[in-house]
Amino acid sequence: MAEILKFTIPALVVLLCVWVVMRYMLRGERERRLWEMKKNTEKEVTPIRLRAYERLALLLERTEPEHLLSDMDLGQMTKTELEQQLLLTVRREWEHNMSQQIYVGDELWAKVMKARDEIAAFIHTMALQMPDGSTVFDYARVLMTAYRQNGTTPHQIAMEALKEEVRMMW
Repeated sequence: MAEILKFTIPALVVLLCVWVVMRYMLRGERERRLWEMKKNTEKEVTPIRLRAYERLALLLERTEPEHLLSDMDLGQMTKTELEQQLLLTVRREWEHNMSQQIYVGDELWAKVMKARDEIAAFIHTMALQMPDGSTVFDYARVLMTAYRQNGTTPHQIAMEALKEEVRMMW
C-alpha cells in the first residue's frame, strides 16, 4: 500500500500542476483571441459609426426651417401646401436615416427623435397660428424667425449630444 502511495501522490501532484498550467494557458489564449477579435471589429465598426453620426448631423441640419425652406419653390405654393410639403420632407428625411439608431446611444437617439417631433409640431402650430389672408412668404418668414427666438432649439441640443458622443468615442 505504501508503495502505491509513493507513486500515486506524486502523480496526482504532477497532474494537478499540469491541469493548473493548462487552465492558465487556455484562459490567456482565450483572452488574447477575444482582444484580437474586438480590435478587428473596432476597425470595421468605427467607420460605420462615424458615417452614422455624419448622417444624423445631416438629418438635423436638413430638418431645420432655414434648410427646409431653401429647397422649396414658395411662389408656386399655398400656405397649406407648404406646411404639408415641409412635414413630408421631415418625414422622408427621418425615414431615410432611421436605421442609424443602431449605431448611436439611446440618449442621443431620444434627442434626435425629440428634435424631429418638435420641428413637426412647430411647423403645424405656426401654420395654425397664421392669420387669415397671410401669404406663403409670411408663413416662411415666421417659421425661420420664430424657431430661433425660443433660445436653444431641439436641433442644437441634439447636435451637441451628437458631438459629445463622438468625442466620447475617442
